[in-house]
Amino acid sequence: MIGKPFFDNMVDTLTHRILVTGASGFVGSALLQLLEREHVGWEVFVLGHGEGRRNLIDLRDREAIDDAVREVHPTALVHLAAVAAPSDARNDPRHAWDVNVTGTMNLAESVMRHAPEARFVYVGSSEAYGASFQSATGPVTENTPLRPVDVYGATKAAADLMIGQMSYDGLRAIRFRPFNHTGPGQADTYVVSDFARQVAEILSGKREPVIHVGNLEAERDFLDVRDVVRAYAIAAIQDSKTGPDCVYNIASGRPRRIRDILDMLISQSGIEIEVRADPKRLRPNEIPVACGDASKAHEKLKWTPLVPFEQTIADVLDYWRRICSAR
Repeated sequence: MIGKPFFDNMVDTLTHRILVTGASGFVGSALLQLLEREHVGWEVFVLGHGEGRRNLIDLRDREAIDDAVREVHPTALVHLAAVAAPSDARNDPRHAWDVNVTGTMNLAESVMRHAPEARFVYVGSSEAYGASFQSATGPVTENTPLRPVDVYGATKAAADLMIGQMSYDGLRAIRFRPFNHTGPGQADTYVVSDFARQVAEILSGKREPVIHVGNLEAERDFLDVRDVVRAYAIAAIQDSKTGPDCVYNIASGRPRRIRDILDMLISQSGIEIEVRADPKRLRPNEIPVACGDASKAHEKLKWTPLVPFEQTIADVLDYWRRICSAR
């Protein structure tokens, strides 16, 4: 994934103290694996991870957040913790707003108080662009208006704008708007992992050779999670610019039709599988096409996706086949 040339551009690597929120989640786990595998002397601390590193801290608890930031005194904070599934945000909007916006404010304010020199890496979402995708004639840039159409997108857009404003007050922020990403270990509430799980269950004989699907005509810009977290690591460690203008799409620039992704998984299975539409799987306010322009990240952060999408699909399917065989 990341070779030594990546670290050759880092400054004072032995002094980095990286605090990660949401470390027990899908993306957080991938980031920890990357940082630990490519370790060159920095320390990594986590919030929201209960396996011997640090007890779970509620982002809405300002005092607990203050204590943690004061104790760690990070040189960088990567903020991943969130109500991340759009369905969860839709089912409990107030909780999503409390965690995704108020929780983010608590962290940012604490960093400004207790670690003002730290880089604040905020991970937003391309869902913040929302309705702007409908009028786009190609991949959207960071200058595209934020016009969210669902609760999740609205909370991420609000926190994104809030962090941008706080940058004018001195927060050393870098904001990301990642597009769809997947990989081994992702929950089956997301489309690629959902399809892969169903295929794996069919291959293991646990279900009939039928896959149940929602809208297959939507087109999305997909990345491998291992490429995505590499961008976050660069932002946390590299001595690059921070501030209001440091907002980056993380995208491939290529929209993929959901139907084509399903066809890839079925092809990799090597068997015939029937596809059945399930109205319960349809999302409200579905955007037909969403695709991002990541040229700014390429130029400023020297980031580019490396993992072929076919490899990503194969790895997700292999992951679910292992899970099914162990059950």
